[in-house]
Amino acid sequence: WRRNRMGSTNKEQEIDYCVNRYDLPKSPRARRLTESEKTQYEKWGYVKNLPVFDQDTIPVLQEYFNEMVELMPLGLPITRFIEFDQINHFLIHDQKKYDVTGWHKANRKIYDLCHTPAILDYVEDILGPNFFLWGSHCFAKFPHDGTEVPWHQDAQYYPLQPLKTVSAWLALFDTDEENAAMQIVRGSHKLDINKHKKIDLDVIKPEEVVTLDLKAGEISLHDVGIIHGSGPNNSDRIRAGLVMRYSSTEVKCDLNRWPAFGIYLVRGVDDYQHNPVAKVPRGNGCPYRLL
Repeated sequence: WRRNRMGSTNKEQEIDYCVNRYDLPKSPRARRLTESEKTQYEKWGYVKNLPVFDQDTIPVLQEYFNEMVELMPLGLPITRFIEFDQINHFLIHDQKKYDVTGWHKANRKIYDLCHTPAILDYVEDILGPNFFLWGSHCFAKFPHDGTEVPWHQDAQYYPLQPLKTVSAWLALFDTDEENAAMQIVRGSHKLDINKHKKIDLDVIKPEEVVTLDLKAGEISLHDVGIIHGSGPNNSDRIRAGLVMRYSSTEVKCDLNRWPAFGIYLVRGVDDYQHNPVAKVPRGNGCPYRLL
């Protein structure tokens, strides 16, 4: 192990890095956002089809997914949207409430995946040079899963201020409309955050709905305030992706609501010191916990 200290005006944050990291080869097409993509994100709240990983890496990503599924205790589903409590943000199975967010805090492979330089380059082009990682979640719909995720805004549930947060959706398998790719309402990130949890369907205009179809190894980026959801998986193919959430260092979490919140500074410096620093995972575990 080696230790790297990242300084700040108030105190030093210590972040451990493992010598034998799970670094994966990036796509030769990985790049930075173009000016037109930056403009699109500002106007519409999303960009998609950003290349990150080489095709030779896709089987490794899919093996990561299989390992995550196998790590779930007692065969519990890694995601069951029909049992998802949209208001309280937990899963329900056999009357038991449980949470399975934060894979990067429990699993070294996912931690390193969230630190992929090509992903951070894209995020930096939106958030600027100083930002941290705070969330990750694996979303999966298996073949012929008929459940749907209703329209919602992530910002409805996050006790973060200001809401300078980007979600990166990494496709582990090819995803399209047939196998329930996420859909967004472009430009909806500029609407007021709906505190009543239920989205007014009158604001959903069919011509503004965009399907975030992705090839495995690509990512999309979307604003925390954008309205999004997904339909049923009517195909014989799995749809699975890892969502990684990044925020500018000026963002502060209400720890009264999220006492377990912790961050990892992934680019730049944190001059604000608003949030506690999380521990780097030493093994490849599962973040499952009963509520």
